[in-house]
Amino acid sequence: MTNENFQVYPLIDKKKRGERLTNKEIKWFIQSYTDGKLPDYQMSAMLMAMFIKGMDVSETAYLTDAMLESGKQLKFPGKNVIDKHSTGGIGDKASFVLAPIASAAGVKVPMIAGRGLGHTGGTVDKVEAIKGFSTALDLDTFSQKLNKEGLVLIGQTPEIAPADRLIYALRDVTATIDSIPLITASIMSKKLAEGANGIVFDIKCGTGAFMRTPKDARNLGKSLIATSKRFKKKAVALITDMNQPLGNTVGHSHEIIESIETLKGNGPKDLTDISIALAAHMIHIAGVEKTFEKAHKKALEMVSSGKALEEFRKLIKSQDGDDRVIDDYSILPLASAETQVLAPKTGFIKMFQNEQIGLLLIELGGGRKTKADLIDHSVGFTFHKKIGDKVKKGEPIFTIHHHPHQQPIVEKIKAQFVKEVLTMSSTKVKAPKLIIEKLS
Repeated sequence: MTNENFQVYPLIDKKKRGERLTNKEIKWFIQSYTDGKLPDYQMSAMLMAMFIKGMDVSETAYLTDAMLESGKQLKFPGKNVIDKHSTGGIGDKASFVLAPIASAAGVKVPMIAGRGLGHTGGTVDKVEAIKGFSTALDLDTFSQKLNKEGLVLIGQTPEIAPADRLIYALRDVTATIDSIPLITASIMSKKLAEGANGIVFDIKCGTGAFMRTPKDARNLGKSLIATSKRFKKKAVALITDMNQPLGNTVGHSHEIIESIETLKGNGPKDLTDISIALAAHMIHIAGVEKTFEKAHKKALEMVSSGKALEEFRKLIKSQDGDDRVIDDYSILPLASAETQVLAPKTGFIKMFQNEQIGLLLIELGGGRKTKADLIDHSVGFTFHKKIGDKVKKGEPIFTIHHHPHQQPIVEKIKAQFVKEVLTMSSTKVKAPKLIIEKLS
């Protein structure tokens, strides 16, 4: 704890007026909250002030440092310890595909992942659909598994950036998510603390992302890369499309199935392509291959040879999960009822309000409205059409996987989807570009 003794109200008021906070002020505020000396409502007020008034480069750096220094920091030898971070989206299960690919290729992948945030799903929530899978490992076990096995996936621990863990939960329920300084500090405090020597960022852009425009995504990418550079870490950022679900499924168990199918070589093209690209960048900056082209070829080989699939099986077994799920999906919790949502007319899929798809999943029980909510891993959606696809009236656009007693909610989702989520065109529509831009 710093020796400074600031007053809470004046600091919130200062930021509310758009004034710049000093390093000592930010560090005191963050440490006081982490130590339990400030209530949630005062931290929420500060977050909203930071969100509305913004933070400059120096303030963002101070916030990152304060959150990083709130807990332990790991270090690993060698340059092949590389992690990936996605800013989150609808149906984004790429971590379950790319991490085994990179690990099979010789990259050590220390994944400290998050839970759902706002309308987006969380990696930890999804993997917990696998019976027995433990994400609650202590840091000693985390380090041992990484050194021995090369791939480990845990949730954020009390020791790693505890300030971020507390603030993350508040941001989720106070509409303070889509702020570049707050996102930067949140991501980097965790990634720096976990000991990665390089990071590949997947910055989602579109109606299902926190960054709605390429400009905002680019600004976040630059902020993340600048912070990585300040700590002498290698970094690459891909700006990728999130105007529709990634892959065909949304919902925890269903996304695990789709991830396994992708590792078997049977995945949808968009999920396969983005997973291969991100894994290839990890392989490249780890120094396993000298060029990106060779790294890309290596990533493809890890899938076609079955090595990546076996790496995922090894990960599940290592963390006490039921690895029979690789061959038997019935082990996963899966809702028993299905309802199709049909095209209201003939035409082309022009747009999805992708954020709304995430919110509809929450209504079905597949996400949280409050911090204390439990997630139903068994419910979800399977999409049969993508932007640019032609559909005939009455043709299924997606299927709702639900419980029989949820029929009233399902009817509401069907009506809301047609009215508020789906936009159709009578003329041909161009499919969006999956990887928009690369920053390094």
